Amino acid sequence: MVNTFRLNERLKNCQEFVHPHKVSVAGRLVRVVGLTLEAVGVKAAVGSQCLVETAQGDLIAEIVGFSKDITYLMPEQSLQGVLPGARVVPLATKARLPFSMDLLGRVVDGVGKPLDGKGPIKNSGHYQINNKPINPLSRRAITKPLDVGVRAINSFLTVGVGQRMGLFAGSGVGKSVLLGMMTRGTTADVIVVGLIGERGREVKEFIEEILDEEGRARSVVVAAPADNSPLMRLKGCETAVQIAEYFRDQGLNVLLLVDSLTRYAQAQREIALAVGEPPATKGYPPSVFSKLPQLVERAGNGGEGQGSITAFFTVLTEGDDLQDPIADASRAILDGHIVLSRALADAGHYPAVDIEGSISRVMPMVTSEEHQQLARQLKQVYSLYQQNKDLIAIGAYSRGNDPRIDQSIDLMPVIKFFLQQKMLEVIPYDQSLTQLQEIFSAAQAHAQTAQG
Repeated sequence: MVNTFRLNERLKNCQEFVHPHKVSVAGRLVRVVGLTLEAVGVKAAVGSQCLVETAQGDLIAEIVGFSKDITYLMPEQSLQGVLPGARVVPLATKARLPFSMDLLGRVVDGVGKPLDGKGPIKNSGHYQINNKPINPLSRRAITKPLDVGVRAINSFLTVGVGQRMGLFAGSGVGKSVLLGMMTRGTTADVIVVGLIGERGREVKEFIEEILDEEGRARSVVVAAPADNSPLMRLKGCETAVQIAEYFRDQGLNVLLLVDSLTRYAQAQREIALAVGEPPATKGYPPSVFSKLPQLVERAGNGGEGQGSITAFFTVLTEGDDLQDPIADASRAILDGHIVLSRALADAGHYPAVDIEGSISRVMPMVTSEEHQQLARQLKQVYSLYQQNKDLIAIGAYSRGNDPRIDQSIDLMPVIKFFLQQKMLEVIPYDQSLTQLQEIFSAAQAHAQTAQG
């Protein structure tokens, strides 16, 4: 990585800026405010990287804004050792991510540096990052279902290849475990996992316990834990998406799992507030709501000759509030949402998928009419029981008053069993549909018996 070079070795490479008609100029550090560095005399564009002289070596920072003669920089690492009046030198080029098939099975940080101690990752050298979004008219339509190995999702919330789904849940209701279940059960060619802003302990647990050996062999894990700087957490999410785009451009079908989109928004909030952007909605500046769709829209189906990125973005609902600003904004830009219920999790129902509050917007495009009818009718049975469960629990309902409620009471144990699944269990898509048909047949038999 470039931060291993000495400052004087970099000076000769820093005279020319990316723009061929511009010349970069080194500056001086004048102030440190929180996690933000303020420098004067630096003439480089927003997004450029700089080397900052410290007592412990050179520190990489990125320009995140400016005001008149003041340039604001956000460091990638800790500010320990920063000196008053330290020299700030813009870099001519950014460090490139190591794009190659050697990424499979590896764990990297927010800027692509290996964390697993397996040595450097080979760079293919010919892949160029294209930060421009795909023309919406060039994308292939979503026409095929994706098997994620989770029965509740395969049956009631079928995901299409190239779909962007949100996984909405509070803390401690099983988001990470559900992501791990999908990595083991999916039929995607490559899995890219972004663990952004989570506890460092969970990174190792996810890799060693939730991902099995087969899953690790076709996965890339990008880890930017909570103790990383806001810039590293922001870059970690963007790096995961860029790696997924690389594999998509190779013609592969990618499953992208980002945990969590909320931490990405919070990192952008920290950076934006540090450079003086005013808060707008519950403390979130406008730039946060601008960056969310820019990130999400990069997933999806590619054009002709390209693969696809099917993405799951987890959204942390603070206080289990589904109307949280980030949750509300994410729900509007995603192709569906899966809600995990704390009440179900507290009752030992895992995965705690609330099929009433969840929806897949592309399910009608990737499933048959029969499948949709089965899912719709069993959802109605489930919903009818939930509406009357208090009356049933206290004995206020007498059997025989309503045949539909009687049916829901009889079928509810079967439906609850159907919606639950062990963490290491993988249930393929076809098997999920077969078991769904069996429940529906039982419901029909019950209705005929009641009529007779």
